[in-house]
Amino acid sequence: MSIHWYPGHMYKANKEMVEVLPQVDIIIELLDARIPYSSSNPAIESLRQNKPSIKLLSKSDLADPEITLLWQQYYESQEQTKTLAISTDQQGRDQQIINLCRKLAPHKEHKAKDILVMITGIPNVGKSTLINSLAGRAVAKTGNEPAITKGQQRINLRNGIMLLDTPGILWPKVENENSSYRLATTGAIKDTAMSYDDVAFFAADYMLKHYPQRLVERYKLKQVPKSELDFLEQLGAQRGCLRAGGQVDLERVSTIFLHELRAGILGGLSLETPERVEIEKQQVKIMLEEKAAKKKLRLENNKKTRKR
Repeated sequence: MSIHWYPGHMYKANKEMVEVLPQVDIIIELLDARIPYSSSNPAIESLRQNKPSIKLLSKSDLADPEITLLWQQYYESQEQTKTLAISTDQQGRDQQIINLCRKLAPHKEHKAKDILVMITGIPNVGKSTLINSLAGRAVAKTGNEPAITKGQQRINLRNGIMLLDTPGILWPKVENENSSYRLATTGAIKDTAMSYDDVAFFAADYMLKHYPQRLVERYKLKQVPKSELDFLEQLGAQRGCLRAGGQVDLERVSTIFLHELRAGILGGLSLETPERVEIEKQQVKIMLEEKAAKKKLRLENNKKTRKR
């Protein structure tokens, strides 16, 4: 599955973000703690130019704490990078974030100009909630729908720090197919841009491999289902998601399952680990090299054909 949800305002926001980056002192990137790699914008990393970065692992209360710790160790091994795991309510972390900003921009401490901090992240990751918390007032729109913020805005915290809020953006193409599914599973893209049953099959397969007991306990199953279809059919029958003739309505049961997973009803879970992601990155690299080689060969063959 590939994501085909890249509205015009996201293209514009990406362009504006690139233009303002040279003025920025620190980048705060909000990542979904359940999918830190898949929710990280590759454009930020390529354009960062060694600027100090704070990776905030948002919604950590919905993630597996042991795997979140692995991700923090992974990112903190990178130069000029600090991390914090924050929950959905974000309480008690504001001052830590402010202190980190000051620590990462010591050259601005005794200057008249504010530290300019860009806050970025994918849609629905909690940027606006964070900004409102840091500002101590409602200055950014919040909501459960992705892509609430449409343009950049600056928020003066009046403590030597200026926040630059950017719209939640995805990128035109997600090369790693697993990342596409993870983004869809956690609700980072609009539901109209995906097939519920397709994503639910991916999520159920992952749960059966990594958190099978969660499914058994939550849905009071007698044993671990044999496959993702077996699980969804059992859940559909249990919840009355049946069509005429007793056939399970996969769309309805998939909707129920994904909503419960996103809400944390199945407990804290993570959909990727640093180790797994490194393997996938190598696989994607090989795939892109093979594509490039095929394209080159095709162009060469076309040239030969035209010369005849």
